[in-house]
Amino acid sequence: MNNGIYAASTGLLARTQELDLAANNLANANTTGFRGGRTSFKTQMMTASASVSTRAVNSFGVLGSPRTDFSQGSLQQTGNSLDLALEGSGFFAVQAPTGVQYTRNGNFHLTRDGALVTGQGYLVLGADGPITLPGGNAEISSAGVISVNGDVAGQLQLTAFDSSVHLTPLGDAYFSAPAAAATAASELSVRQGSLESSNVNPVESAVSLIEIQRNAEMMQRALTTFHDEFNKIAVQDLPRV
Repeated sequence: MNNGIYAASTGLLARTQELDLAANNLANANTTGFRGGRTSFKTQMMTASASVSTRAVNSFGVLGSPRTDFSQGSLQQTGNSLDLALEGSGFFAVQAPTGVQYTRNGNFHLTRDGALVTGQGYLVLGADGPITLPGGNAEISSAGVISVNGDVAGQLQLTAFDSSVHLTPLGDAYFSAPAAAATAASELSVRQGSLESSNVNPVESAVSLIEIQRNAEMMQRALTTFHDEFNKIAVQDLPRV
């Protein structure tokens, strides 16, 4: 019975963690440039010395490390010259208070001093550092070259990462990466006047949330059953000792 309680507890923990991930995906379904999280499971095996029944009961799936889905989101035209979307694999680089971060949210604007910044006020980085633009009409090419009134005024720093590099989600569609892991993006195009939507499907996420919640409730009922049965046995057997 202890084995059953252990298995049900671990299953409930996995479903709770999965529920948090699904809820975060749904909450960010309308966040520009958001990349959804995906769950993966691994098998928790007992040692070879354990009995056959013990190994059978405890060979259950537990939640592994969640992975980020970096698939392309759809592009939505806005008509704003400083709204930029990315097509392909890569990110904008920005200077946050804690260091360089990476995002696909290209909802940028200019400060009074002409600095190009994100919605959170982070400086957008170019090839030579933070980008500052003079007054005038900005035109941005697919390669990220910024021209103002016909003169080149900057070059967006477009970055990419090898598939083996782990990017850490920081919230608000931002990621951090190990030092020196970023490389110049070679298969990335900038689309001026557009924003990339989240790659999360709201309907699928809502259905998944309900399914995971039901699974969690099932694990909870199993725990309650084991607990009640354990108490019943204790009440019946202890007086005989």
